[in-house]
Amino acid sequence: MDVTVIVPTRNERGNVAEVVRQLGEALDGRRAEILFVDDSEDGTVAEIQRVAQDAPLPVRFIHRVAGERSGGLSGAVVEGMKAASAEVCVVMDGDLQHPPSLVPSLVDRHARGDVDVVVASRYIGGGDSTGLGTTMRFGVSRVATLITKSMFPVRLHGTSDPMTGFFLVDRRRVDLEGLRPSGFKILLELLVRSDLRAAEVPMRFHERADGESKATMRQGVTFLVHLARLRFGKMSVFALIGASGAVANIAIVWLLTSLGMGYIWAAIIAAETTIIANFLLAERFVFADMRGRAAGLTRRFLASFAFNNAEAAIRIPVLAFLVETWAISSVLATAITLAVAFVGRFVFHSLVVYAPRRSREPGTETAGQKIIRIIDEEAMRPGEL
Repeated sequence: MDVTVIVPTRNERGNVAEVVRQLGEALDGRRAEILFVDDSEDGTVAEIQRVAQDAPLPVRFIHRVAGERSGGLSGAVVEGMKAASAEVCVVMDGDLQHPPSLVPSLVDRHARGDVDVVVASRYIGGGDSTGLGTTMRFGVSRVATLITKSMFPVRLHGTSDPMTGFFLVDRRRVDLEGLRPSGFKILLELLVRSDLRAAEVPMRFHERADGESKATMRQGVTFLVHLARLRFGKMSVFALIGASGAVANIAIVWLLTSLGMGYIWAAIIAAETTIIANFLLAERFVFADMRGRAAGLTRRFLASFAFNNAEAAIRIPVLAFLVETWAISSVLATAITLAVAFVGRFVFHSLVVYAPRRSREPGTETAGQKIIRIIDEEAMRPGEL
């Protein structure tokens, strides 16, 4: 086989026949197989067996009985990769939100030989995420993606949609035994735990054809726990530095005011001192592995200094608004604004201050040209903007 299409399923009986039919059309003339990894209780296995009898491609299945479904959907994908007949595996959902017609594009992009993973992205030009449905789901998806990319800015650099469930991977480049799958986000696990070269192709994310979405609050919690497990260290050190800076800020204000200085000037001096100290500590203990590929020290410092001062100028009025208008206690309002500010600072430093420099080869587009191109692609996308 040239490619194995792995389809993890859970109660997707109504979609099996159409998934097989569309994959058969898309992969006509190619040496391919379909491998369902099923965790269902609704008779999906019986439907797979029925459809396989006259399917246009070889169809196999693995059924994981209750009690043996470790890792959820991600665990099913890893089990499928181990059992695949081909080294090149395409992973896609069984609800037809991932268009089977895109599989040949993933395979052809990989065949060029310069990448190990090809991601079907909703968030590049030509992609579309309207299948997410509500504005709330779209917003949650984008925020989750932004936070995830900020926590792994080197590994996920150049990957716009690390949370997608539709991608191609060359399993020879992955240590399958070293993976610790959990929940839905298997691509994130692969990209973070393996040194993989990635490319993207645009995907139009469709609405669900049949059945019910498996996205629940529990899955959201599972994702957050998995994300923290993958890289809680970097963010926790950043938080520790921020906490020590807050204590130092209070101590400096106390010392200066006890010496007779006005509290306004004392607060300004304390804020600027801790901003500089926090930057130096973050340089040493949080982002040391990213400095070599980022901009120079002066540019990093100026960007960090400007952002932290702007954040402080915004946070204090917001704090006053929460206390005066919403009658929230000053302690609670301070905790809320500091929590939001912490996330904002971490995201900004990861994605902006320590963003890898991009070397520009002759003939490549400038940053301004890229911005114009992206705006043009977004503006011309049907039904968008």
